[in-house]
Amino acid sequence: MRFIFLKLKKELIVITGGPGTGKTTIIDALIEQGYACFPEISRQITLEAKKQGIEQLFLEKPLLFSELLLEGRKKQHQQAHQDVSDIVFMDRGIPDILAYMHYIGDSYPAFFDQASREHAYSKVFVLPPWEDIYESDEARYENFEQAKLIFDHLIETYEKYGYQLIEVPCGTVEERIQFIFSQLS
Repeated sequence: MRFIFLKLKKELIVITGGPGTGKTTIIDALIEQGYACFPEISRQITLEAKKQGIEQLFLEKPLLFSELLLEGRKKQHQQAHQDVSDIVFMDRGIPDILAYMHYIGDSYPAFFDQASREHAYSKVFVLPPWEDIYESDEARYENFEQAKLIFDHLIETYEKYGYQLIEVPCGTVEERIQFIFSQLS
């Protein structure tokens, strides 16, 4: 008797949105529930730069910051494919880097565009600006108006790469997670 094994397609799910929209809160809740998740790495890069005396790397050296972020997100993408889970959630994707570069009006080398084309995601969920939960902190320097502009650049950038974005409605963390899973089935 011959058995045919079908491997389920791995789902790489991006959760994106402007600053302060609840992405990390959702990722943290998914981690608590046992799901495979890759957290946002920009704060880690910023903290490492501060240890080296650079207060805000993204503002002082945006291309260097973006290159470090790109390498980290490419590594996360590779690790997500190697993960045993069928569904892996990611706090931001590679196109987020380009959206932020567009936001600040900076140019970037062609390898950024190439990386966005070569590292695909299954679905992209976008969290809209939500003033009621928005907070600034030491790593989030944007005000709410700037967060809305970043959101617009995120939409434009992901659509440029052919993604059909799924907007997650405002609500409790549980409601937002329930909505995300309702769109996966």
